[in-house]
Amino acid sequence: MIIRPRPNWFRMLFVLRGSVLPDIAPQLIGVTLLAAVITVVHGQVLSWKIPLNVIPFSLIGMALAIFLGFRNSTSYARWWEARTLWGAVLNAGRSLVRMGLTLARDGSAPEVLGRRTIAFVHALRHQLRNSDPRADLERVLDPADAARAAAGSYKPAVLLLMADEWVGRNLREGRIDAACVPAFEQSLGHLTDALGGCERIAATPIPFTYSVIIHRTIYLYCILLPFGLVDQIGVMTPLIVAFISYTFFALEALGSEIEEPFGFDANDLALDAMSRMIERTLREMLGEPLPTEPVPGKAVAHLST
Repeated sequence: MIIRPRPNWFRMLFVLRGSVLPDIAPQLIGVTLLAAVITVVHGQVLSWKIPLNVIPFSLIGMALAIFLGFRNSTSYARWWEARTLWGAVLNAGRSLVRMGLTLARDGSAPEVLGRRTIAFVHALRHQLRNSDPRADLERVLDPADAARAAAGSYKPAVLLLMADEWVGRNLREGRIDAACVPAFEQSLGHLTDALGGCERIAATPIPFTYSVIIHRTIYLYCILLPFGLVDQIGVMTPLIVAFISYTFFALEALGSEIEEPFGFDANDLALDAMSRMIERTLREMLGEPLPTEPVPGKAVAHLST
């Protein structure tokens, strides 16, 4: 995710980092060059004048805008739901560690619960990104817990089980009152819900046919658009085609980028930063040393993954 102070209106016109312009530049240049060639030949192909005007493009453009609006709204809803789920992970993690520190009696080892919760956060991030969590697990957990979690196919679920085992063990040993157990289970249930919600978003993309329809329609529209404009605006055709094509190409690219919010694109969620923040707040509650946190300059745009 790009994190930066909002530039003024003039600098905003030339921002590249965090925009989708570098991704769509090849097709945008190609369509603009095609429009320039069509302007030079005045809409003729092999001595045949393509009989188009702006009317069909106005009708198709309205329909295309509706489709793009639906696609982008759906993609943003997935992005925002993913962010909400990670906010729930933060809240439930704080609640779980707080209760472990305040409701359990001496000898309960609440730091074990805290570390298993921290390991869950990192394991969830790695599962969503299909990366290896072993280094984070070995850094956070003791060797036995790290080996057990690493051996699981669904490591976040295993770590939630291990956290619940801490509750059960202390309940049986009398260090937690039975009346307090539902509160622990509620926080663990919130973490389970967040895990399932993130897995659902990661495993269920927007139906592919929407992408196909929008993609084909956008390219056909932008390729034919110069034929409908050249008789009305003449030499300005390439400029107008470039502007309209930029709008459609950029909206399609943005929707595709935020549809999968757990990746490494500039506008995806900053899972690394959120995981570090959750670890720091839980370690602070446990009274443990905080891991170092990179602090970028305030005036410089940076990519937080």
